[in-house]
Amino acid sequence: MSKLEGKVAVITGGSSGIGLAAAQMFASEGAKVFITGRRQNELDAAVKQIGKNVIGVQGDVSNLEDLDRLYAQVKQQEARIDVLFANAGGGELVPLGSITEEQFDKTFSINVKGLLFTVQKALPLFQDGGSIILNASVAGSKGLEAFSVYSATKAAVRSFARTWTVDLKARGIRVNAVALGVIRTPMHEPASYDALAKLHPVGRLGEIDYVVDAVVYLENAPFVTGEILHVDGGQSAGH
Repeated sequence: MSKLEGKVAVITGGSSGIGLAAAQMFASEGAKVFITGRRQNELDAAVKQIGKNVIGVQGDVSNLEDLDRLYAQVKQQEARIDVLFANAGGGELVPLGSITEEQFDKTFSINVKGLLFTVQKALPLFQDGGSIILNASVAGSKGLEAFSVYSATKAAVRSFARTWTVDLKARGIRVNAVALGVIRTPMHEPASYDALAKLHPVGRLGEIDYVVDAVVYLENAPFVTGEILHVDGGQSAGH
């Protein structure tokens, strides 16, 4: 029997890309999965694609009322959470000198505020001994041109993984993060693939399946907590 069989999982940003692939894997392994997404039509399509063991709840992680509505539905239908993949996030290239207050607030609201309250509001439903996995980035530990705001948010995520490991130790809830390099997703134009691949010593882009494998590993690794697992093709080792 799969180690995910019968578990209840929440995956934010689950209507496309990495979140959707993770939700598909969890559902296929027997977990009951709740996914979120901001756009109802994309969320409906994701639920249809996953096909079983999935419930879609429309919402924006930076909106605390949306998070309350998500967890109210989880409570009503399952009354517990075993694993949370706080995946929702985003950012854009903006060089110092061109950063606007709107861009700063939007990025921090999703990547830091949204992630923090995604986790905090889940805790009353969380089973002791559960697992929280955060979506971080190699940008959180490297200096990348025109990425200062996004990089700062992902540095915060790295810190959350470590501090929450200590905060939640009495409940046996493990907290880990995946720090990603450039992953081939719809947000990247095919024309940019060759240039992006050169960022990685392995000489190619990451695939979504690599990230999902890392998430599943962290969920099934009972002696791993507070870890920042790099899924970056060696980018964090480069200069």
